[in-house]
Amino acid sequence: MKFDRIDLSILKEIQQDSSLTNQELADRVGLSPSPCLRRVKALEESGIIDRKVTLLKRSSLGLKLTAFLQISMDRHTPDRFNVFEEAIDGFPEVRNCNLVTGQNCDYLLEVVVEDMEKYHDFLLGQLTRIPGVTGVQSSFQLRSVKDSTSLPLDHLI
Repeated sequence: MKFDRIDLSILKEIQQDSSLTNQELADRVGLSPSPCLRRVKALEESGIIDRKVTLLKRSSLGLKLTAFLQISMDRHTPDRFNVFEEAIDGFPEVRNCNLVTGQNCDYLLEVVVEDMEKYHDFLLGQLTRIPGVTGVQSSFQLRSVKDSTSLPLDHLI
């Protein structure tokens, strides 16, 4: 799909605030409401806009501990990975799970919980009980330096 300046402006604006009304978005990108709505619909139908979500503030919800986990598996087989991925999908504490290469692990996870006690319960009560998990290395977030949900778009110009 080819993008023009207005498409990119729309994408940049809604990445920052998807709750904008169509009128507000149109004003920001320099369109009238009808053409703006048509462009947004076209971006949705093309699959460029995947979904719209509301971001919640972790600390306001008592989720004060963020851990980054490196997970090692015993076997590198599709069935072993499928079992792991299906189990992880059922854990609301896991914000992100990525199968990776080039590390001394197979998966990188971001886990958000209330405190160290809840992390301990999650680690020993759920994560290490998944068949095939042979190692877990944990790092804990001290401070978030950058927390963005926006994708870079300048390469599309």
